[in-house]
Parts: sequence; C-alpha cells; structure tokens
Amino acid sequence: MLQLHPLHRRATTAQPPQPPQPPQPPSLTTTMAVISFPCNLQPLLSLSHSKTLMQTRQVNVFSVTNVSQSDANVVSTKATGGVVAAPPQPLLQFSPNSLEYEEGEVVGVPYGGGVSESSIGAMEYLTNILMSKVYDVAVESPLQHAAKLSARLGVDLWLKREDTQPIFSFKLRGAYNMMAKLSKKQLTQGVICSSAGNHALGVTIAAKTLGCDAVIVMPVTTPRFKWESVKRLGAMVVLEGDSYDEAQAYAKNRGVRENRTFIPSSDHPDVISGQGTIGMEIVRQSKGQIHAIFVPVGGGGLIAGIAAYVKRVSPEVRIIGVEPADANAMALSLHHGQRVKLDQVGGFVDGVAVNEVGVETFSLCKELIDGVVLVSRDAICASIKDVFEENRSILEPAGALAVAGAEAYCRFYNLKDANVVAITSGANMEFNRLRLVTELANIGRRREAVLATFMPEEPGSIKQFCSLIGPISITEFNYRYDSNKNRALVLYSIGVHTKTELQAMIESMKSFQLETIEFTDNDMVKDHLRHLMGGRSDVANELLCRFIFPERPGALAKFLDVISPRWNITLFHYRSQGESGANVLIGIQVSSAELNDFRSCANDLGFDYEIETDNEGFQLLMR
Repeated sequence: MLQLHPLHRRATTAQPPQPPQPPQPPSLTTTMAVISFPCNLQPLLSLSHSKTLMQTRQVNVFSVTNVSQSDANVVSTKATGGVVAAPPQPLLQFSPNSLEYEEGEVVGVPYGGGVSESSIGAMEYLTNILMSKVYDVAVESPLQHAAKLSARLGVDLWLKREDTQPIFSFKLRGAYNMMAKLSKKQLTQGVICSSAGNHALGVTIAAKTLGCDAVIVMPVTTPRFKWESVKRLGAMVVLEGDSYDEAQAYAKNRGVRENRTFIPSSDHPDVISGQGTIGMEIVRQSKGQIHAIFVPVGGGGLIAGIAAYVKRVSPEVRIIGVEPADANAMALSLHHGQRVKLDQVGGFVDGVAVNEVGVETFSLCKELIDGVVLVSRDAICASIKDVFEENRSILEPAGALAVAGAEAYCRFYNLKDANVVAITSGANMEFNRLRLVTELANIGRRREAVLATFMPEEPGSIKQFCSLIGPISITEFNYRYDSNKNRALVLYSIGVHTKTELQAMIESMKSFQLETIEFTDNDMVKDHLRHLMGGRSDVANELLCRFIFPERPGALAKFLDVISPRWNITLFHYRSQGESGANVLIGIQVSSAELNDFRSCANDLGFDYEIETDNEGFQLLMR
C-alpha cells in the first residue's frame, strides 16, 4: 500500500471499515445559527418524485446580502448574530503526490464538526434545485444500466448519461440556471466567462436561448476547433493569456469595465443548484437503494450540487468524489480541513485540471460528501474503453473519471450486490488523444504489464526467455545487442494476465537468474523510454527532464531560445497529448556548477517540468 506522507498525516486518520462495508458518512455538527425543526418536504418533493422525507435535521440558515456580478466567487453572507466577513487569505500549497493511497480507497474524509460557511441554507438549495429552469435547454439524461461492467464487478452499475446533453456535457445546467435568474437589465448588458472547454459551450447556448450577448475568454493555447465551435454558436470569442488564470483575470476585469455579469464554472449557488438537478433525477430514476454516487470533481460544483439534494432527501446514500491522482485539490483540501492550492496540476484530465476548489463548493463538500477516490491516468483510459464497449460512446477523460472511481472502489472494498451510480459527465473528446487512450487502456485494466528483464548476452537467451514467459502473450518486445556488456536488457509488455500469473512468471525468471523488474506504474517508461529502447548512451553531465509544452506554435522555439546554445541537447522525445499539451522528454548536458542557472531558466519558461535523471527506468534502459 502507498504510504501517506508523514508531514501531511492528521493525528486521527479516518479508517474506512473492512470490506464489503465502505466508509460511513461522518457525523456532522454545526455551531453557528443552528436550529432544529420537523422537516416535511412532501409538498416540494411531489414536484419531482414520490419519496417522502419526515425527519428532524439541523441546518445552518444564511441569507445572501451581496453577490458581486464582476466576481461571483466573492460572496458576503449574513448569519444569525451578525455579519461573517472572511478576508481572503493566501492558500497553503501542496504537491498532489503528498496524498497517496491505494486506488479505490476513500481518502479526504471530511472532518466532523466546524462552522458551515455556505452562503445559503440547506432548504434554499433544495428548493432552488426543485424549481430550477434548466429543462428549458437541458434534457433529463437517462440512468442506464451497464450490464457488462456490472457482471464484471458483481454490482449493479448505473451510468448517469450527462454526455447525452445537447452540448455533450452537464455544464449547460449550471450556466443556464444562473443566467435565467439575471434581470432584464443584466441580460441586456451581457455576460462574460472564462473557459477553454465545456463551460464555454454551456454559457454560449444559455446566452443564445435567453437572447443575451456573451463574451467567452479563452487562453491563446485553446485548440482552434474548440474556439471555432463556440464562435459558430454565436458568442464573441476572445483569446487572451497563456493560462486559464490569465484568461479568467482578463474576463473578470473586462466584466467590470463593461458591466457584464461574470458566469463562473462552478463556484456560485445558482450554478451549483443547476448541477444539483442531476441528483434530483438520479433519486427519481433509481429503482432501488443506492449504495453510492460517484461524481467527477474539478472545481466542485457538480458534486456540491448533487450532495446538496441527495443528502437532504436520501442521507444514507454515499456521495463520493473522484479525482485524478495528479489533480486532487478537493481530496487535499478535505484532508487538511481547509482549501489548499496545488503547486502543479496534471493536464491529462483537462476537464477537472484545477489547482484549487471553490469557496462555496468546498463549504458544501466538507459538510456533505463522504470522501474522494483517486485514480490513475491508466485507470481512466481503461474506463473510456469500458464505456465504449458498453454502449459505443467515447467519453472524454473527465467524462470517464467517475466510472474509473466506481470500478476502483468496488474492487478495493470487494463490494457486491449493490446499486452504484457513476456520472458520465462529458463526451467532448479530442480525436488525436485516442491514440494515447488506446495505448494505456489495457494497462489500466491490468490486461497489460510492462516489464524489464536482464538476460545473458549469449546465443539462446531469447529462446529461454520466451519459454519462461509461458502461455502469457507478449504484446511488445524491445531488445538491442550491446557488445560492451555481458548481459542484455529486454523491455517488453505482456497481455492478458492475472496477478498470480504475473507473479509466478517473475519468480520463474528469477529462479533462472533472470532479474525482472515491473514498470507498469512508471509513466516515463510507458510514455517515452519504451519507444527509445536501444538508444543507450553514457553522456557526461546529462540531465533528464520531462516538460509539458503547451500545444501551440512557437512553444519549441521559446524553449530553444532559452536553453540553446548554452546547453547541449542530448535526447529529445516528443509525445502529443492533444489539447492538454505535449509530453516531452529531454536530455541536456548541464554541469553541477550550472544546475541552479538551468533551474532558474527552466522556471522562467513557465512550462511544467520535472527532473528525471534519477528515474530507475532511465538508469536501466538508457545508461
């Protein structure tokens, strides 16, 4: 099991119960404006389903006193006893890998107790969801039984098909719900948002329906097909800034100058309520007791909305977020009991690649959800393939995130004979990313393993090696003769196998003095070194780095202007990941005396990078 970093382990870590009974929702207490009352929601609930809720609950009652239209993330609230004013404080920064658990294990279980900071009360969220006007533009997406996945997992897995919305994403709900509540004057003045993805489409469709002028600000790195699709729908597209943060800052400033209402992608009560209609539909559509609903998490609007409804109506249902292991802002925030900021964010699942969660969304999540499951890039690719085989739909990585989390959770806790729901949140897949998804899907399913084996550099070694593999199929094989050494290194992949078969094969190799190392979880080997096998060279002062180049003209030239000719490039391997950028492996000759200068120059580039010189795979395969 992966160990939690000791510096980030809380004094009492919530332990999930033994399978097959996963973690219970934490008890929730509040200390501000707490009142108890009998809650008969039948008149409201009859609008959407037949379930009755009669119980006494404790709720915090707040009323919104001001929501800035230029910055909808800033909310002042008034509670019983006075005004709550929380001046913005710099967020603590953490690395995503500071919180590591086994895939499928629930992490970031919220702390019990504390003061709720939600800008509006529980009942107001519930009624706002029930009275939402999202169906002016959205459809009630089907809740489909995934027969093949259910049979494999031993549960009844249901897919909430938000990828079937008119824009192939749930984002339309929240954007329209907020915009439909704007006054005629506000609609006349227009709206503005910042987005490089599905939120832009949602705001554009909502504006078109409401007869409102919309400005969509996108980073200059946005792929052409994305901004053109938004422009075709009638919005004004402005390309500004190299990053999302720069685009958002420009959008908010322009909104103030032009009196336009800024429409956030997640962190606003009306956006959250719009997304919450998904939870309402799930409760109405479900045919039995639901064990858990798995929700992809980016800024947190979707899971906050679903939890705001489901936890008030069916509190026994677990609401579990799913994040990529390298973009786990919500899990880390819940773990630390406060919003934190990631120092870097993985870009593969670009739909949820945020470095911090919202203020309002976090306030709801720390009160209502039951934790977060972290999954790998490989597992997400495997789930994209699983859904395709289920219904011939191709989900984007963020769209398959919840499915990957549900699969991992069921396996980790050995859950059986339960109803589990996963939100398939979007299907706006960039076509050229399918190559990478295809390559990694079998690894994510554990249908393929990547290994390296040392064997004698002598005739007959390969024949002996193949005989030890046995009935397991070899899907890739890389070998190169090296006359300077008395043993060779083979890098290879094997096909369908069980853990027992794999371990038996590795032990068999070792019994014949063939040292074998598994690299299935080593991303650098899978992305680069498997394609560079045979390029072994002992270069003096070689520094190996992995960079993420933005996918735009001039990125390479910018890099070379900074690095060359001062430092000699010894290795270069480029691997496109579509709109999220290119994954580039680079070898550079840098003396120890120049290392600090190199780091400074690399940092000034503004590209995400890691130094990988000590990576075990590089030392074995390339040196």
